[in-house]
Amino acid sequence: MVTYIVRRLFTAVLILLGASFVVYQLTALSGDPLHDLRDSPAPNKEQLIQQRIELLDLDVPAPVRYFQWLGGAVRCLIPARCDLGYAINGQPVTEALGRAMGMTILLVSAAAVLAIVIGVSLGIVTALRQYSTLDYGVTFMAFLFFSLPVFWVAVLLKEFAAIGFNNFLRNPQVPPQAILLIGLVSAAVWFVCASGTLLRRLGAAGIGFALAAVVLWLLSVTEWFAAPGLGLVVIAVTGVAIAFGITLLTAGLKNRKALYAALASVGVGVVLYFPVQPLLAQATGLMIFLLAVATVLVGLAAGYLTGGYDRRQNMNAAAVTAFLTGGLILLDRFMQAWPAYVDNSRIKGRPIATIGSETPNLRGDFWIHGLDTFTHLLLPTIALLLISLASYSRYARSSMLEIMNMDYIRTARAKGLSERTVVMRHAFRNALIPIATIVAFDIGGLIGGAVITENVFAFAGMGQLFVKSLDRVDPNPVMGVFLVTGIVALAFNLIADLVYSALDPRVRVKA
Repeated sequence: MVTYIVRRLFTAVLILLGASFVVYQLTALSGDPLHDLRDSPAPNKEQLIQQRIELLDLDVPAPVRYFQWLGGAVRCLIPARCDLGYAINGQPVTEALGRAMGMTILLVSAAAVLAIVIGVSLGIVTALRQYSTLDYGVTFMAFLFFSLPVFWVAVLLKEFAAIGFNNFLRNPQVPPQAILLIGLVSAAVWFVCASGTLLRRLGAAGIGFALAAVVLWLLSVTEWFAAPGLGLVVIAVTGVAIAFGITLLTAGLKNRKALYAALASVGVGVVLYFPVQPLLAQATGLMIFLLAVATVLVGLAAGYLTGGYDRRQNMNAAAVTAFLTGGLILLDRFMQAWPAYVDNSRIKGRPIATIGSETPNLRGDFWIHGLDTFTHLLLPTIALLLISLASYSRYARSSMLEIMNMDYIRTARAKGLSERTVVMRHAFRNALIPIATIVAFDIGGLIGGAVITENVFAFAGMGQLFVKSLDRVDPNPVMGVFLVTGIVALAFNLIADLVYSALDPRVRVKA
């Protein structure tokens, strides 16, 4: 294993060196980095030209300049010694790259995680219900979103999810026609998801319509959109539902010890809801992280102390339930800060942002800045999510269908194992193997910046930095973006190869 990793890393270094040399030369030959100064009417034009030549070493041939840049890039292996040169405006590339990379990682992480979780889940469910109305419905919607141009989706999101919703917040009363429309959409979703006879599916559609209409009416009457919140009752009920769902997936409801451990985790969260509020009022990022770790540890302890024939299943169910219950409490606290955020002098009652990655000069605590980050990430994340869902759901579906027809699946069923055990323990794990390749490829590509999405939303990420630098014939920022993207792509491809052996015991990485 170690020999294999070392060999792969050595090959990756050679690939990076060769590709970076080619990219640097192509960028240097793509235009004149002095063209704006040559046409400038400034009286000190010659002095400005000379300053830029000295800043970017333009009097040195491009191949020699590459090795000067490479020497600075190699020093990045030493902390605080990284030198990727200067941009054409005199800004250090490490400074511009650090900021752009942070914004892109925020955007890509949220979109990638949601796309993987939702897409794979939809793919697995549709594979288990092949040729059903749900299968056809998900397939149609997935390919519909995949075929839409991302810039068009972004414009629609700006118009309806941002401008329209901000206008709605002035008077957060849901009109009857909107309740009717959303109720019909809910009915259609319940009809598609339900199984059985036509009468049963029509009954499910009626329940879906009634639930959506009643919930929207209550939210409108109570003006929930102006001052949202979950409250202890909703957290408790949702937590219990999560406990049953997670136990069903991880251990099965017959394992009562796992269910009791998960419910105990929910109980701890409900009991600590009010005592933890003063602590959350002084929250920082580090504090939230430590609380998340403590929450998982409480779940693990609850699962261990419950005992039973399989403590590992108990601990898994309780830890995941505890983490998700803690997430509900965290979401509730963010909702409590929503009115203060909307009324902030910099927000002016229009919280859903259409451009930028943050609100300039925004003052507030951890919760205000957290909401600001969320509102700026919301629309570009949804745009990337809708486009990415199709590939993940289709690959997951085809992989799951192939696995479910394998001989060992039929053998597992013949042994009398429950369908949950067959699907979750025998099929699901092996169905993830092709997805590992897609995930590695997508993350490596997205980390370079979602160029179109970033431009539409004026999101200052790596994609925008790359395009602007190419337009200005500015090799150093281009090489900085290429270096980060190349390293991430190669690293994730190596991780994908190693994940194969973890997911499938038949796969072994040989030196």
